[in-house]
Amino acid sequence: MNLSEMRDVLARRDIQLTKSLGQNFLHDRNQLQKIVEAAELTKVDKILEIGPGLGPLTELLLEKAVEVLAIEMDGRLVEFLREHFKVGQASRLPGERDSASIGKIFSPTLTARAGETPALLLLHADALKFLRGGKRDWSDWKLVSNLPYSVASPILVELAQNPQRPKRIVATLQLEVAQRLMAKADDDDYGVLTLLVQLRYEPKKIFKIPADCFFPVPDVDSACVILERREKQLLPGEKHPAFEKIVKCAFSQRRKMMLKLLKAVWPVEKLERGFAELGLSPQARAETVSLEQFVRLTQILAA
Repeated sequence: MNLSEMRDVLARRDIQLTKSLGQNFLHDRNQLQKIVEAAELTKVDKILEIGPGLGPLTELLLEKAVEVLAIEMDGRLVEFLREHFKVGQASRLPGERDSASIGKIFSPTLTARAGETPALLLLHADALKFLRGGKRDWSDWKLVSNLPYSVASPILVELAQNPQRPKRIVATLQLEVAQRLMAKADDDDYGVLTLLVQLRYEPKKIFKIPADCFFPVPDVDSACVILERREKQLLPGEKHPAFEKIVKCAFSQRRKMMLKLLKAVWPVEKLERGFAELGLSPQARAETVSLEQFVRLTQILAA
């Protein structure tokens, strides 16, 4: 779907896009192709797409993957997508059911009739609430999305914190958020979001997307990031909550010495031993401490 087709659909259906929902639709074919290529899709891949909008990325994903689950919050767009892709309507939103495969949860709710697109599963839902509604198994899935900028960060953290997280994330984001995801210690963008995601994912690549590739043109710069799930965990899953607690405490006041902040929660002797072992100055601030150092400090404090 190109820009003129996009404008036509919105005009015919009298759809006024809502800024609060982050409705800036990517229409540039070259950029959409770059996103799909970055996902390295095969015919056995299952794709989670959040915020499909009018479906230009969805169309390309359906050409490459075995299954696409698209979650859209705007009912007006859901109606268009159902007509455009000829998919049935979900009889209900899946509830809290245990399943080893997310496909087993969704597939029965859709009826594939002659001429329909059986590979597309479409849900009308708030994606963040849906993800928070239960820990589902995404381990065989990839997230490939132009994420709504207003909820991009919490969506990525929610997926990263799931023990069965997606194997690859290819997401278009506000440039500022993308830079945080790719940051390293001592970078201006380095912080809590960096560490919560990089504990589980290895940042692979980032590329900028010009504002005029979107409709309407956003007020912010955009970029696409590629994140690969770490096959070897840096910390056992049971220590992840301690890691998050340490990181959030350390960054709670960025300009204060990290040791002073952590002393309010953890024993001084453990902290001093940890700082000495890691070669950290007692005056060190959190923004200078690497992911690997935070991991080792967690192992010491949570022992």
